[in-house]
Amino acid sequence: MATLAKAMSKFRLAVVQLHVSKVKADNLSRAQKLVKEAAGQGAKVVVLPECFNSPYGTSFFPEYAERIPGESTKVLSEAAKENAVYLVGGSIPEEDGGKLYNTCPVFGPDGTLLLKHRKIHLFDIDVPGKIRFQESETLSPGSSFSVFDTPFCKVGVGICYDMRFAELAQIYTKRGCQLLVYPGAFNMTTGPAHWELLQRGRAVDNQVYVATASPARDETASYVAWGHSSVVSPWGEVISQAGTEETVVYADIDLQYLSDVRQQIPISSQQRSDLYSVTAVQEG
Repeated sequence: MATLAKAMSKFRLAVVQLHVSKVKADNLSRAQKLVKEAAGQGAKVVVLPECFNSPYGTSFFPEYAERIPGESTKVLSEAAKENAVYLVGGSIPEEDGGKLYNTCPVFGPDGTLLLKHRKIHLFDIDVPGKIRFQESETLSPGSSFSVFDTPFCKVGVGICYDMRFAELAQIYTKRGCQLLVYPGAFNMTTGPAHWELLQRGRAVDNQVYVATASPARDETASYVAWGHSSVVSPWGEVISQAGTEETVVYADIDLQYLSDVRQQIPISSQQRSDLYSVTAVQEG
């Protein structure tokens, strides 16, 4: 029994940094192939990038949007089942009730849809002379937390801009998550400045593993992604990181190590709940 518990305290995570083109069928086909490749390397949890089936941009969202279930989620469900993995399906533009969402569907190893996380915080920024982007021009925000169980640990899901909000990560950690995953497409302005910093911050703040999946960099795209998909340990160390090309990066998640870090620096038991708290306003 102890041997089984020890085995379950470690698992392999794969992050797919996919080259995203304007041809949806090609994106889906390559995603399928790379999920299979990841499973072949022993991955039990696989993460795809934000907007993996479509170019990223407000003009593209209405054109590529699908209902769930739909074409892309059918492919993801089959890929999860064929390879017996937990598949965090990056994100896709979702249409529902006349509204569009930036949505991450998650599938279990039997192909079941476990949850769909609609991006809570929309990416509306304006850095003069560098980048202006307003997701809210076409997208609506989600309004629910997204946590799923695996035999290894609970996993919390956010999308890109969600990572900037420390409160979301804290709530996920309070709910027992030991791994936070953020499919995300930072750009050439925010990427070099904040991408790694935010991941390491969320990891250290909460003593959890943090994984991010970016599209590969395409200099010809209207929105150029930073790349550098990563996995960060509860100590804040970058333990795996991609460059800018299409690739799969792996990390062996060690939950005993996470437990050791929390024991060595026991911040959760040292929080001053008599002075402050971060709480969810709604349970969903």
